[in-house]
Amino acid sequence: MPRFHCPTPLATGIELDLPPGAARHVQVLRLQPGDHITLFHGGQGAGDQGGEFDATVLRMGRSDVQVQVGAHHAIEREAVRAVHLLAGITANDRMDWLIEKATELGVASITPLVAERSVLKLKGDRADKKIAHWQAVAVAACEQCGRNRVPVVNDAIDLAAWVRANAAAAASAAPGSASAAGMAQRMVLSLRPGTSPLRAAAGLEGGQGPVLFLSGPEGGLSSAEEDLAVQHGFAPVTLGPRVLRAETAPLAALAALTL
Repeated sequence: MPRFHCPTPLATGIELDLPPGAARHVQVLRLQPGDHITLFHGGQGAGDQGGEFDATVLRMGRSDVQVQVGAHHAIEREAVRAVHLLAGITANDRMDWLIEKATELGVASITPLVAERSVLKLKGDRADKKIAHWQAVAVAACEQCGRNRVPVVNDAIDLAAWVRANAAAAASAAPGSASAAGMAQRMVLSLRPGTSPLRAAAGLEGGQGPVLFLSGPEGGLSSAEEDLAVQHGFAPVTLGPRVLRAETAPLAALAALTL
């Protein structure tokens, strides 16, 4: 059954017009009144609407589609372990591919990293358009793979700015809060001697705590960026003796951590 993301609040029995993207997709599929689809809200927070809803097409307009929302199913297909990627921006369409596959593998969030060696540099309107595009890629991947929670694609940021922002957030958090006490385990992909294997560092034998995984763009992180990461609690880890491409390495880590 076709699945569509619908950020509008959903409830059994209501009638609503699908958002433009979902409506276009329904029309491309040539669905007709009476056909059945699945809708999901996609929010990530604990209080957000989860699961998915049956829905029936009521009317097909020239540019709009009206549906009636049916039964709710409390189905979640999220990974047991929340993995947040801080991933160097890769060139061309490789970042699209990374975001699509990371979503399929269960990533909790993605922060595009503007690293020293990133070929693509984002700022201004171009950055806003890219982030919106990547968020749409994550939505489409959720529609395909069955996830009912859409991972957030955060604004692009450089590592120094990320460190400053997270230090400020931790300092302002209330004692005992999730922000202050629930910090994710931090790991940075590194080719330096003496790094620990990912499996050992992450405690994969029974470990379920959240993880923040940092990896660089083509050419990796600079020495200065790696030093900064280590200074702020990122443990250097390796994925093995082979050098993986910038878009492959975070996916290999995700697979090890979530599957």
